[in-house]
Parts: sequence; structure tokens; C-alpha cells
Amino acid sequence: MRKILFTGLLILAFSTNGLQAQKDAEAEKKIQSFLRYVELAYVDSVNANELVETAIRSVLEDLDPHSVYIPKKDVKRANEPLVGKFEGVGIQFNILKDTIVVVSPIPGGPSEKLGIKSGDKIIEINDSTVAGVGFTNQDVVDNLRGPKGSEVDVAIKRRGVKELLDFTIKRDKIPIYSVDASYMAEPGVGYIKLNRFAATSMDEINTAMDSLKEAGMENMILDLRGNSGGYLNVAIELADQFLKDDQLIVYTEGRAFKRAEQYATKKGEFEKGKLIVLIDEGSASASEIVSGAVQDWDRGLVIGRRSFGKGLVQKEFKLSDGSALRLTISRYHTPSGRCIQRPYEDGKKAYYQSIYDRLGNGELVNPDSIDLPDSLHYETLKKGRTVYGGGGIMPDIFVPADTSRGSDYYGKVIRKGIINDFSLNYLDQNRKKLERKYKTVNEFINNFEDENLLKEFIAYAEEEGVEKNEEDIEKSKSLLTNSLRGLIARGLYGSSAYYQLTNKSDDAYNKALKTFKSDWFDRLDSK
Repeated sequence: MRKILFTGLLILAFSTNGLQAQKDAEAEKKIQSFLRYVELAYVDSVNANELVETAIRSVLEDLDPHSVYIPKKDVKRANEPLVGKFEGVGIQFNILKDTIVVVSPIPGGPSEKLGIKSGDKIIEINDSTVAGVGFTNQDVVDNLRGPKGSEVDVAIKRRGVKELLDFTIKRDKIPIYSVDASYMAEPGVGYIKLNRFAATSMDEINTAMDSLKEAGMENMILDLRGNSGGYLNVAIELADQFLKDDQLIVYTEGRAFKRAEQYATKKGEFEKGKLIVLIDEGSASASEIVSGAVQDWDRGLVIGRRSFGKGLVQKEFKLSDGSALRLTISRYHTPSGRCIQRPYEDGKKAYYQSIYDRLGNGELVNPDSIDLPDSLHYETLKKGRTVYGGGGIMPDIFVPADTSRGSDYYGKVIRKGIINDFSLNYLDQNRKKLERKYKTVNEFINNFEDENLLKEFIAYAEEEGVEKNEEDIEKSKSLLTNSLRGLIARGLYGSSAYYQLTNKSDDAYNKALKTFKSDWFDRLDSK
């Protein structure tokens, strides 16, 4: 009750009209007085810090879906994906049969330098057994991460080696890569998959672009599907690679932060050549800035499905105890003036539920299901094509979600992690044979065959509690085999190999390749 009371009073003090009053010394004094009276005179003892944290969260609930409070203990970890590094031993891992399995050592990290390999099983950490004792993912993180320069001892079981192998790993700064894949999709066409807009993203992208140009890239597919965003300045830098000098990339505007415009410079590395950006309902914020700028300037084509619709900009403010507040300070607008933020007046729960509702209302399979009133119509800046605001970036070419191959069986083996676990087992048993037979990722993609692969997987899934369903398996056969092959390729050659293989049956990816050969770009140039 006391939390509700205190929260309610804070909301009264800082809600709508109170936001302006927050600057007023009298309002601040009132809150401080109230908290002091509760601490001094309330019938039961209270924890002031807990009351304040509860109040902060409640106030934020009343604002917008993207303003968040981060407790002190979570600040560092919350920022790691955007900072682009953390401190630890440098492995990607999975827990299989209650054992920590190294999926892959992170390139350049301390584990790779010591010779730790994909498929290695970590049995002991600092002389304590960690296999078969119920270790969780968080337990692994807590034991293997640590400050740079500190050491951790691990004992590893490697297939074909009888005794445990002992390693002393000196922790270091470990990069978190934001480019998942970079390869030549076909002669002349480069492909880059970006998973977030982090501090290190532009260095990764520039390296990828330079490599692809050397390999003959003339046209590019930039895959931003599932990319939920990140730093605004990184989105601006990426868009700058494609746009000409002095073209507006984005502008932001808020009550306390007046209109600020960001323009392209002369340094763009890919201002010529055909460009296609792939987006879907998971593409948000920074992804929408890039795709919106490319679309508004008719610089390239956007293919896929309507993006998430996040047009709010957050700034992180440090609080006195080391916690942080990521507060929405402005809205961003694409060059044509579109604000693509979805409505959120019905609250956070309804806001996020609306993304899942897109499947139920038919939007993911038919763009005509989207209500686009005339008030949301805008025109591109060079060709005058119609584009839309009010809730995400609408693609130039719609590609429906493929719901025909999904099944209950496929959903179960995905949710239970069985496909991933089976792939790790398969690699453990067959890695050396596969490495001898397929020297490169292209050899694997073009020639890998194992007629027993699906049969063995189905038997493995049954052992893990998922009953065989012939009808569902037949329906999802291509999804199952493609996922298995992709994960095996990733274990052998890295994350880029996964996309290089699975993209071959991806509808949006294949539509992009066909579009390069169509008259779409001729129409853009001639209109």
C-alpha cells in the first residue's frame, strides 16, 4: 500500500503538467518533504531506495514505451551491445546436456589465441566441476566474465583426446560484432547483414565494404531485418555512405531539444551502384532512419514488410546512485517529413501486442490489410513517389511472410532449442570428417549431403520429448533441413556461413537478387 501511495503522489507531481513543474523548486521541495515524512513517521519501516525505484518505473509507464530505467547493477551489461565490447574469455557457448559447449571462439579473443576450438566442452572452471551440476547461462557468464587482465582456469574435454586439457585464460576486452554476415551474393552483388547500430558498427561495415569491393561488388543488399536499432549517430554515418553531399538524412525535434538536422557529407563510399535495403517488422529506430533516408531520396529500394515503427530518440541520463534513465527526448523524421512512430496512447502492453497482431490481421501476408489514410501520404524528394508515415517504413516491394512451411512440430523443436542442440551433437561427432571433405564454405553449401540427417534429427527430437508428426515434418521439411544445414555451416565456418546458406531459400533475399535484374531501377532513374 505504501508503495502505491508514494508512487501515486510522484506521478501526480511529474505527470503531464508536472513535467514542467519538475523544474520548479517548490515541486521538488514537496517531493523531498513527503519522502522525509514517510521515512520518519510511517508506522512501518520503509526502504526509501525501493520506493523511489518503484516510483520511477511507474512514472515511465505513463510516458512512452521506450523510456526506461536501468538499475545500477544492470547498467554496464545493458550498454555492452551498443558499446560493442565486454571483458571476458571470448567464446560463444551453449549448454548441451548440462555441459558447456564452445560454439565458437570469438576471433581475436583470448580463447582463440590459446587454441580453444569449436566443440570443446568446458568441464571445470577454477578447479570446480561445472558439467552435470545444473549450470545456467547466467552461471557461465558470471564465472567466465571478469575484468581485463584477470585469469580463469578451465579444463576442457576435446573429442579424440583422452585427458582433460587445462587452459589458463587471461581475460581481455571482447568485441561484440554487429555485422553478422558479409559475402558476395552473386557476381557484382555484395551482401551485408547488420544486427545492431553499435559504437563499432561503422568500422565493421567499412571493412566489409572494402572487402566486397575488392571482390567485385557493384550493387549491394543491406539486410536490416530484425535490427532493432542503436546509436543515432551510427545510423547517420551509415546513411551518409549512400547519399550525396548536403542531402538531409534525418531531423529530430522535441520540447527541450529543438529541431536538429543531419546532412550527408562528401565522404560516402557507396553513392553509386544499385542499393536494396531489406526490412521487416523487427527493423526499428536506426534501421528506419537508414531505410527511410534511402527511400525518400530514391537512392535505392526497400524490400520486405513494414518496419516496427519506432520514431522516438532516447538519451541516457546518469542518476546519483549510478543507475541510469533512458528518456525519450525527441522524435525523428525522415527527409520527406515522415514521423514513423506508431501510436502508443493505449499503453505499453497494447503497443507491443500490436506487433504480434500484424499476423492475425493479415498484414504480414497482404499489404492491403494496412490502413493508410491520405494524411499519412508523403512524396519522395527526387521522383515524387508515394511513401507513407504514421507507423513504420512501408517497403517499395512487399514480400509476404512465408507461413506455408510452419507447423506445430517445427515450433516445438525451435522453442525447445532442439535444432541447435542436435547441430552441436552432429558437429561433435562429424567435425573432422566435414573439415576434411569441405575445405570452404562454398564447397559445403554446394555439396553437403547426408541422407540420414533429418532422420537422425527426428529420432533425437523424440528422445527430447517431441513426438514425430509425419504430416508436420513433411510440411516443414525444407525449414528443418535448411536450419540444420545452416547451423552446421555456422559451426564450421562462422556466422556468415549460416546466412550464406539459409539465404538461398529466403524469399526477400531472392526477390532482391531478381530486382537487380528487373526494370525497377530503370524506372527510378527515368521517372
